Amino acid sequence: MIIDTTEVQAINSFFRLESLKEVYEIIWMLVPIFTPVLGITIGVLVIVWLEREISAGIQQRIGPEYAGPLGILQALADGTKLLFKENLLPSRGDTRLFSIGPSITVTSILLSSLVIPFGYRLVLADLSISVFYGLTFQVLLPWAFLCQVMDQIINIRF
Repeated sequence: MIIDTTEVQAINSFFRLESLKEVYEIIWMLVPIFTPVLGITIGVLVIVWLEREISAGIQQRIGPEYAGPLGILQALADGTKLLFKENLLPSRGDTRLFSIGPSITVTSILLSSLVIPFGYRLVLADLSISVFYGLTFQVLLPWAFLCQVMDQIINIRF
């Protein structure tokens, strides 16, 4: 049986559409997750901008209007200033332990969120013991905070 070239082209286009269908499904699963995150981020930026404008009006001074149009880039300028302003590592004590604490915190939170179902089809890890799995990594959080704070407050060297 000889397959015509138009049939081969039709079959290839069908397979391309099927692979795109999977990509579109993944994108449409991520849209409900990123939409509130984007909305909350924009809302926080607007609230900070309004707070600066209102406090400038109350204090009868010029508000943040020199960083971009209407001072919209002022938050970016403040973040950059804060990033380069101070040394984030302590001058005394164990800097390695001080650096490990935040990574333990983020890792335990991300690993415990693996068992949370984000939708009917979007479950990252389907475990039969998901509650115990989530609680296991939540137990690491006090140790992470202990690593971050112990050296500064109590002056204990590990």
